[in-house]
Amino acid sequence: MLFDDTYHTIQAASVSEIRERGSRFLGLSFPVKSEEEVKAILQKVKKEHPQANHHCYAFRLTTDPTIFRFSDDREPSGSAGKPILGAIQSKGLTDLLIVVVRYFGGTLLGVPGLIAAYRSAAVQVIEQSTIIEQTINDRFILTFPYELTNEVHHLLKLFPLQIKKQDYSQPCTIIFDIRKKLSPDFEKKFIEHPKLSYQSTLEPV
Repeated sequence: MLFDDTYHTIQAASVSEIRERGSRFLGLSFPVKSEEEVKAILQKVKKEHPQANHHCYAFRLTTDPTIFRFSDDREPSGSAGKPILGAIQSKGLTDLLIVVVRYFGGTLLGVPGLIAAYRSAAVQVIEQSTIIEQTINDRFILTFPYELTNEVHHLLKLFPLQIKKQDYSQPCTIIFDIRKKLSPDFEKKFIEHPKLSYQSTLEPV
């Protein structure tokens, strides 16, 4: 299994640049959470670099190793997107988009040269990014009568939680994320309580 209950991504966007026989390769890295976010960033990059010859990219999302995409953007097949994706995979990163913008310098690099240049640009921008570890969480929706508010808060303090929403109208609801490996302990603590109910959103977040 590639991931346990943690994964690594980048903290913030970063930029780097390399030059290869006259061509400029601008590496841009972005933390992302969805394909919609990827599309928006790609549109923005293309608007910011309208004179560039190619806008090649690759991204991975979630902890599912099968969720990825890449594009050679009119470079020879396999010469740009795959090397960028390979750089992401070699570092074990996810929730990451890397775009390599190429300004052609007048000298053809050939497929081996392109593979090396695009991979180097991707590796360099990753090295300039801050890598962070994130936990894989389960999201729960806890419902309870108002009179048990203090008791519920006491129980919740037993776990490191990320509270997402609280509603104290009847019935009260608290939505929170908990680290995946702690979910069984949470369920064990709450399942036997007669006046508390919970449900999991089932999908890790």
